[in-house]
Amino acid sequence: MNRNVKMLIFVPMLESSSIHPQLHHWVILPLLIFLARVCDVSIGTVRIILITRGKRNIASLLGFIELLIWLLAISQIFKNLDNVVYYLAYAGGYAAGIYVGMHIENKMALGIQIVRIITRREASQLITHLKSEGYGVTTIDGQGAVGPVKVIFTIIKRKDTPHLFEAVQRYNPQAVISAEDVRFAEQATLRKAPSFFQNSFLNRFKFERRVNERESIDSRLPNSDEPAN
Repeated sequence: MNRNVKMLIFVPMLESSSIHPQLHHWVILPLLIFLARVCDVSIGTVRIILITRGKRNIASLLGFIELLIWLLAISQIFKNLDNVVYYLAYAGGYAAGIYVGMHIENKMALGIQIVRIITRREASQLITHLKSEGYGVTTIDGQGAVGPVKVIFTIIKRKDTPHLFEAVQRYNPQAVISAEDVRFAEQATLRKAPSFFQNSFLNRFKFERRVNERESIDSRLPNSDEPAN
């Protein structure tokens, strides 16, 4: 009786064990190859960008990690040359890794840029605002295609680019803006990013100022309930 019970238990286990190798062979291992390829290619993309930024120490460390992950992935390919799913996972991971690496680098926003702002309007308010925000500003007078212009130069950290563009759109929305990466800059005045508490206070102050400006504008508008003369 006990022998029959053991046989009944053993047969389902044997059948289930025949499913696990197939799952590992066709799903789990290709997925791991895909993820490994995403990791090593994204690391490689960031590494190349760091080299162009002059970050040699970090780039060397990332190169070691990148090659180690690549060896782990390629070893599984050589062990299973007859499985086309592995090739697809390997190639798909490469394509996805490029996109992920560029996205990571864009979020890191490493390096500095020189920004040129060309405006035909009076730029005194914009210049005053940029200086108050901690930007180093250099201005020159120029001659454009349709008349005199003001040219503003500033060197900024890449992560400050959205903040600078927002200020330009607020004070001189028709200005021409161009930016390019800078490999080396010495004695440049770079904006110091506010801390979390300073940023919270500034956001609250700006919100209250906008509300007050809106209320002031509304108070100067004629009341629509009053009859027109």
